[in-house]
Amino acid sequence: MKILIADDNHEFCTTIADIIASEGWEYKITNTPQDTLQYLDVHADRVGVLLLDVEFNHPTLTGIDVLERSVRNWPQIPVVMITGVGTISIAVRATQLGAMNFIEKSAIDRARLKEVLYTAMEKVNVRSAAKEAMQLMDDQGLIGRSSAMLDVADNIYRYGRTELNILILGETGTGKKLVARALHAASARNGKPFVTVDIPNIPAPLFQSELFGHTRGSFTHATEDKNGLFQQANKGTIFLDEIGDLPLELQANLLVPIEEKTVRRLGSIKSTPIDVRFISATDRNLIGAIEEGKYREQLYHRLRECEITLPPLRDRREDIPLIVEHYTQAHNSKMDEQKMFSSAALEYMSELPWPGNVRQLENMLRVVLQTSNGDRVEVADVARVESPQPNGKRSERSNVQSFLDSGNTLREDVDMLNKIKIEDVLEANKGNVSKAAAKLGISRETLHNRIKKHGIDVSRFRRKR
Repeated sequence: MKILIADDNHEFCTTIADIIASEGWEYKITNTPQDTLQYLDVHADRVGVLLLDVEFNHPTLTGIDVLERSVRNWPQIPVVMITGVGTISIAVRATQLGAMNFIEKSAIDRARLKEVLYTAMEKVNVRSAAKEAMQLMDDQGLIGRSSAMLDVADNIYRYGRTELNILILGETGTGKKLVARALHAASARNGKPFVTVDIPNIPAPLFQSELFGHTRGSFTHATEDKNGLFQQANKGTIFLDEIGDLPLELQANLLVPIEEKTVRRLGSIKSTPIDVRFISATDRNLIGAIEEGKYREQLYHRLRECEITLPPLRDRREDIPLIVEHYTQAHNSKMDEQKMFSSAALEYMSELPWPGNVRQLENMLRVVLQTSNGDRVEVADVARVESPQPNGKRSERSNVQSFLDSGNTLREDVDMLNKIKIEDVLEANKGNVSKAAAKLGISRETLHNRIKKHGIDVSRFRRKR
């Protein structure tokens, strides 16, 4: 792995390169923003750390612009900003945009540089290990390269290799079962059974029989001995899906299997040892349920030795184009078609609320891809089949039809919504374009282009201070 030094001060680059070489690391020097981005386009997989100057002598691009593109396109690369005198405030803002650290040129020395680089290289090792987890997630259909999903990948890699019990939290449709499968695949049990216990669909009278098994004659219609789901999962992983839906009166039944790793068949007096790893998932607030006396605190702590929280889709909108591409490719491969979504359609979908998260998006994509005419999917195709909210009403943002009553085209309506959103965010951030771009999840360059396209006067928001 190389350390990429991006600075237009040639003498400074040479000094830094000498220190890096003395530590046994390889390096590459670039002196312009364009050269830096071009090198990353081709060799990002070989870059371990990016040392990036904040201020380049360039008419349009700054180090902040390079940082934004690097964080967006190559999030696995830690970025350390190099700052000159008077640019510390910019460097602090850079860390808010995704830079890992910054070094002031006037205070730089060998010891400080080594400290920062070794810390960054530790981050590289973690991210490198997470690549395996990201591949596991991809294999399970859990798509995303946002910082939130990189954190999920880190946790899958870290916790997956252990024997600890893991609780997965997240809203409906975020992919909790996919994470459970990825954890199993990352574990030493990956060649053994992965058994799902669908808690809400097991009738209470059959709970013990389904999980622990039963002996012949233990109840009416028990005509033979039966292994339960725990025995079926032996040596592997048992996934307790929707564990928050388990009735209070049944929760104590899980304590012995978890604590003592034994189960007793219904109708038997003999306990059988089991070797299983427990992964659970819920969209419920278990802490609140404990406070209300509806959930056993002892069970909660047994199941939650580690915790992974999945972000809702609205908090990782930058992943939506990747998810759309994934399902589009799968559709094209299955149906022998060449469909693709227009940039306007992708932009439109990225602004929808998605209360049903990835599952809702997946269901909508399935319908859109099978019902749209032609190879190019437009905003109108998406709006036509967009899923309603659970209460039967369309979301406020996605209620496009009322917008269309004005006689505008869908493209004009989407442009108007974009303009309103940008102006709202600019006003909230007092005209600070960089902060607004970070809030919108786009680069500053992209936001500048949209501001120009919509004829927005940024200065009027600054005057409101």
